[in-house]
Amino acid sequence: MIQGFENFKPLSTAGAVATVGTFDGIHRGHQEIFRRVASESSRLGMEPVLITFHPHPRVVVSPDNIPLLLTTIEEKQIFLKDFYAGQVLLLEFNKQLQQWTAEEFVKKILVETVRARKMIIGYDHALGKNRGGGVVELTKLGRDYGFEVEVVGPIMDDGQPISSSRVRRALQANRLPEAIRLLGHGYAIAGKVEQGIGLGHKIGFPTANVSYNPRKLLPTEGVYSCWARIGDTRRDGMMFIGRNHFNPQERISVEANLFDFDESLYGREMIVYPTHYIRENRRFENVDDLKRQIELDKQEILQIIEKERRNAS
Repeated sequence: MIQGFENFKPLSTAGAVATVGTFDGIHRGHQEIFRRVASESSRLGMEPVLITFHPHPRVVVSPDNIPLLLTTIEEKQIFLKDFYAGQVLLLEFNKQLQQWTAEEFVKKILVETVRARKMIIGYDHALGKNRGGGVVELTKLGRDYGFEVEVVGPIMDDGQPISSSRVRRALQANRLPEAIRLLGHGYAIAGKVEQGIGLGHKIGFPTANVSYNPRKLLPTEGVYSCWARIGDTRRDGMMFIGRNHFNPQERISVEANLFDFDESLYGREMIVYPTHYIRENRRFENVDDLKRQIELDKQEILQIIEKERRNAS
């Protein structure tokens, strides 16, 4: 579904309804834009096209202040289809693209490449050099180049607009329920399962270690209840995010112990979703103390799962 610039070919001669953005997190505000693109492309008999960027523009624009990502490029490949149906044009954000004015972007990408007849953007969207192409400028360019601009207003939550920055702040402040509410979906961490140090298996709690993208924003270190997706299989479990103090490397790991699951997962893709924060990461004097605490964690998580099942029935 995601295509690079050189391989992009419009599928419809009628033109396209396009949107442009980084869409980090694919939160409820982004989802409203996608709904409008779907509705308008259907109404007008045109093709929906989403234009996005890799890497995040701030990697080039402000390399000393690069945000960690809510949705890595690998995760976008997986999750966009859950919220958007249509073509995706992925542009490499580099020094050359950074220097394009809003009009250059409109002419080269929206008009000549995508054949946009309508553009749908968020209320705070801006593109082009120094973000010169805000709503007013894009509306003017639309008149000049023959496409309509529709602006989607903010989606509010607790009196404030939902934004990727707001989701990041919630995660960094250990407010996982708020982050999930703003996103409108679970917070996913995706990657291949890699070999760990094997300590979990030795103490009766084997874990799958997820090799996540280093640009991924991880929730606060600690123990969580979670659920995981492996292909078409879903399993509840518990997970750990943080530095394993029994591992000499002491790198931040993401590892999940899945309940009622004993298949080997090495080398397979897995997506894990933390759901409830249980406790902070602690240093234990010995492995027996760690095992006793994990047993307590599991009992607490099983109670949470049972309570949620009763509430859902």
